[in-house]
Order: sequence, then structure tokens, then C-alpha cells
Amino acid sequence: MYFRVKRTGSYAYLQIVESFRQAKQVRQRVLATVGRLDVLQASGQLDALLRSGLRFCSKLAVIDAHAAGQTEPVQVQRVGPDLVFGHLWESMGLGPTIKRALQSRRYEFDLERAIYLTVIHRLFGSGSDRAAERWRQAYRLPGPNRCSCIICIGRWRFWVSH
Repeated sequence: MYFRVKRTGSYAYLQIVESFRQAKQVRQRVLATVGRLDVLQASGQLDALLRSGLRFCSKLAVIDAHAAGQTEPVQVQRVGPDLVFGHLWESMGLGPTIKRALQSRRYEFDLERAIYLTVIHRLFGSGSDRAAERWRQAYRLPGPNRCSCIICIGRWRFWVSH
């Protein structure tokens, strides 16, 4: 079922229509003509009708409440940059290559993840390493030991993980 606007002369009418299959053809049947669209919109009856039906839809109720500003997000994280660049990083084998190259060194944190953060920040954001830390907080980046603090002293960078 769906809504359809039927134009007759200079008027537009709102109809509730269902589709069904008869033999091998798809047909439509008008279940009800709700009324003139301009009158329903101007009087607020269309909004009231849809809100009345919203009581029976749990998913749409949440979306409607969020759109009305009645909900607060607990946490919002963007996933786009990691989905795109993470796939390239893995398909090129950069993570294992970096880990092998740094295997003899004894870093107390996951340097491969720190390099990943730096590169993805340079591609999708810009700014200093401190800006990368602020930028990272808004994005979901994988890894068990994500960098949580970047300290810059002159030309030396210290990556501290928690």
C-alpha cells in the first residue's frame, strides 16, 4: 500500500492505493480517497492522520522523535573514511608490512595504528597531529590499542595509548 496523488482538473486528491498481481500483470486498486491534498495539508489533518498511524510503527516513531529533537544521541561516530581507506590499507597489506618492519623495535603501543591514524587524517582531514587526535574522536577507527593521546614537542612526536 502507498499514497498516490490523483489530479482531477485543478485539484489534487490523496488516495491510498494497493498493488496486487492478477494473472501476470500488476494492478492497482484505490482503497480510499482521503481528500483534497491542499485542504488536508492546510488544515493539518494529513499530519494528524500520519501521526495517528505512527503509533503502530516502532521504527518510524524513533525517527520522528529524533527529527523533532526529542532524543539525544549517546555517541555519534562517522564510519565512512575507515570503510574506504581501511579496505585499501588491508588490500595493499600495509599493516602487516609496517608491523614486520618495526618488529625488532619494542614500542609500548601499536605504532601501525598510529601511522594509520596519521595517514587517514592527512587524507580526510588536515592539520597538525593534535588536530588528528581531535578529528579521531569523531570517527570509528578499528584496532584494539587505538591511540588516545598525541603529544608533540618540537619535531618529536610521542604517541601514548591507554
